[in-house]
Amino acid sequence: MAKGAIGHAVIFCMCALAWLAPARADTGPPPIDAYGELPAMEELVISPSGERIATLATISGQRRLLIVDQDMKVLRSFAMDGLKIRSFDFVTDDHLLLRHSSTQDLGFGFSQDKFEFFQSIIIPVGGGEPEAVFGNRRDLVGATFGYYGTRMVNGRPAAFFGAIELERETTGNRTGYRFNHGRPALYSVDIQTNAAKRVDGSPNENMQRDWLIGHDGAILARLDLSQTNGAWQIRGTSGVIAKGVDPLGDVYLVAIGADGSTIIYSARDETSGTTHWYEVAVGGGGTPAEVFGDDDIDRIFTDRLNGQLIGYLREESEIEPIFFDPGMTAKVKLIRKAFAKLNNRMIDWTRDFSHAIVRTDGDGDSGSYFKVDIARLKADAIGYERPAIAPVQVGPVSTVEYTASDGLEMNGILTLPPGREAKGLPLIMLPHGGPHSHDEEGFDWWAQAFASRGYAVFQPNFRGSTNRSESFAQAGYGQWGRKMQSDISDGLAMLAEKGIVDPRRACIVGASYGGYAALAGVTLQQGLYRCAVSVAGVADLGLMTRIERRESGSKLRERSLEEELGPRSGFREVSPRYNAARADAPIMLIHGRDDTVVHYEHSLKMADALKDAGKPYEFVELKGEDHWLSLRETRVAMLEAAMAFVMKHNPPD
Repeated sequence: MAKGAIGHAVIFCMCALAWLAPARADTGPPPIDAYGELPAMEELVISPSGERIATLATISGQRRLLIVDQDMKVLRSFAMDGLKIRSFDFVTDDHLLLRHSSTQDLGFGFSQDKFEFFQSIIIPVGGGEPEAVFGNRRDLVGATFGYYGTRMVNGRPAAFFGAIELERETTGNRTGYRFNHGRPALYSVDIQTNAAKRVDGSPNENMQRDWLIGHDGAILARLDLSQTNGAWQIRGTSGVIAKGVDPLGDVYLVAIGADGSTIIYSARDETSGTTHWYEVAVGGGGTPAEVFGDDDIDRIFTDRLNGQLIGYLREESEIEPIFFDPGMTAKVKLIRKAFAKLNNRMIDWTRDFSHAIVRTDGDGDSGSYFKVDIARLKADAIGYERPAIAPVQVGPVSTVEYTASDGLEMNGILTLPPGREAKGLPLIMLPHGGPHSHDEEGFDWWAQAFASRGYAVFQPNFRGSTNRSESFAQAGYGQWGRKMQSDISDGLAMLAEKGIVDPRRACIVGASYGGYAALAGVTLQQGLYRCAVSVAGVADLGLMTRIERRESGSKLRERSLEEELGPRSGFREVSPRYNAARADAPIMLIHGRDDTVVHYEHSLKMADALKDAGKPYEFVELKGEDHWLSLRETRVAMLEAAMAFVMKHNPPD
């Protein structure tokens, strides 16, 4: 069982395996690297037959991709140290498709200095060397630019990718290829031979293109969107089936309809500013009709071999997934009932829904994986994400509702130190990134690390977060450094009023937008926090928009940022860089040099501003690290530096 956290369920037999055994609690908390390390096991996927599983695992300190059979016997093992693995999936029982990325310097002549390139690798399960998609083509860039699923085409597995085509040039007797433009064309790749075939060309200049692929490998729908004026159209199998204009470009292909004869797309209503989903026949002759109505959809589920919609999950986390097949819905209810004592989520399943992989976490569980045989009503524990952390060392997690100073209702996630009374505790305020994201109950490695040292940790879902309605998310527009910021400090006031925390002993820590909020908490606000830690945080809204404009070259992206951030005239007022002289607490800046999302320049300029103002700060550079803290060494270094800084300026005892 998951570290003793799940009892015998009424309908399932929980049979634990001893592959990655959990730790027993010793005196004192686990070491910091037990939290900062990449998980000992993560990203499990199951093969179509249910007889094979693939996972990323750390074994004797080495990061490896493991492919195992139903008896957990290792079939193949590959060293993955230093690689930034983004995803992997079984295409067939005999082939795994893995995607990883690397940050590359582009050099002179490009609008971006660095770019995150994705490469897709075909791994034969039965033996043979892995092969890179497009790695055998001189006329294509050796990377993939978008993944559009897998299909069985004439009985053979094929995967669909965006590809950058190179222009042929001849100099004397030599023929070569050079970069011409970065607009991807669509290619299919035979998984068994790695042969690539062009399916559709790239769009014209200043256009963006997306595709939905039918069950037979043919294009079922194609979206073309003007990056200049937002004009868009969707072509089906017999011509244009939907069109419109959106100055912000908020139109997307979502999925193929449940019976394969329609497609679903999302578009924004210009009057209300809200997003709606529409369904329209691919063969034309019909009018787009709205689907799902007022439901806010959190996730959709599609058939992996035909792309058709099979179910969805509403935004409210307590509502179960809804599948169109009643039998599948009934099986999901059985699984949820078996794991009801913990947060649980099906992360992969076979197409016939005979087997599933379930991940659990929560109080007493730092992350566990189970293989569920649905037909036999049996669940086998496969392994644990953090075996060095014992169940009693996991701090309790709960959702706390509160009301902002202007009356808007919201919530946050509270993680408490294990074994301590929730009274007068020192606090780490930990706002999430995005800002269009949210936190929910579960094991958060960063929050649990601070809790293990005696801190209460609060993760506020401020306005602009995505855990409520679309209107709640849009309530954050124009509120960077304003109401979004006061929502965070309102959470501090609420916890203090309840007696849970000591308001005089609080620090604010965050990454990305959370890093911005950390900087704003001690520059735009005063008297709240004893220190701030910003990891890859935005320091200057004007700099952010200039970089976005330069790199995207899209008028749509520029307009979208203006709507989200508000008038440019107010940028300096809410940019921590220009308010550095107001800083009333020590600041730590941590940033990866290879960050392509929030450029390293933000922290560099913030450090200069603090230095000029004579304010105390520390600056930690993470060499070779990206925005997502993908590498073990630098992630541990980040956590160790942040923890030492917080404990220095806000001791837990």
